[in-house]
Amino acid sequence: MNTVLEKPEEKVVSGFITLRLDRTLDDDTLLALSAANRDLQLERNAKGELIVMSPAGGKSSRRNAEIVYQLKAWAKKDQTGTVFDSSGGFSLPNGAVRAPDACWVSNEQLAKLTDEELEAFPPLCPEFVIELRSASDPLKTLQEKMLEYVANGTQLGWLIDAKTKNVYVYTLEGVTLLEAPDKVKGIGRLESFELDLLEVW
Repeated sequence: MNTVLEKPEEKVVSGFITLRLDRTLDDDTLLALSAANRDLQLERNAKGELIVMSPAGGKSSRRNAEIVYQLKAWAKKDQTGTVFDSSGGFSLPNGAVRAPDACWVSNEQLAKLTDEELEAFPPLCPEFVIELRSASDPLKTLQEKMLEYVANGTQLGWLIDAKTKNVYVYTLEGVTLLEAPDKVKGIGRLESFELDLLEVW
C-alpha cells in the first residue's frame, strides 16, 4: 500500500485536509488506511481525493453521542432498519466513501448485501443521514456533502448546525431551514422519529 501524494497539503479547510493522490484510492486500501489510523476519520470524495478529519472535540462528541442514542432508541422500537454511527463508512454510487455522523438504513437495503460487503464499506447510500456541524466545520462543505447524499439516494437528511442551532432539512424536493427548533421530526418511513434538540444543544 504505497500511495504517493502529488502535494502533501492540497487544500486545508478548518478541521478538514483534502489530499490529492496520484492514483485511485480503492475501498480496500481506504479500509486498511482507516484501520491503521483509528484516531482520524477518513473519507474519499467523488474525485478520488482523500479527506482527513481530526477527532471531534468534546462538545461535538457529546452532541453526536446524544443524536446516535436517540436515533438508536427509536430504531430498536421501530425494528425496520439499523443505525450506524460516524465510525462507519459507506461506498456511494458516485464513488465517494462517506461516514455520516449518524444514519439509518432499512432492513430491505441491508438484506441485499453480502457479509463481505457489510464487513467493508457497504455499497449503498443510507436512506437517512444526519451531519452535525461543529464550530470549526465550514457550513458550505457540509451543505455540499448533504446534497451529495441526496443525489446518491438519501431520502431524508438533517444538517444540524450547533453553532447557530439551526437545522437544514434535505429531501428530494429541496432544502428547508428550521431556525433554532426544539425538536425536528422525520418524514416518510421515519415519521415516527423525533429528535429532541434541547438534549443536543
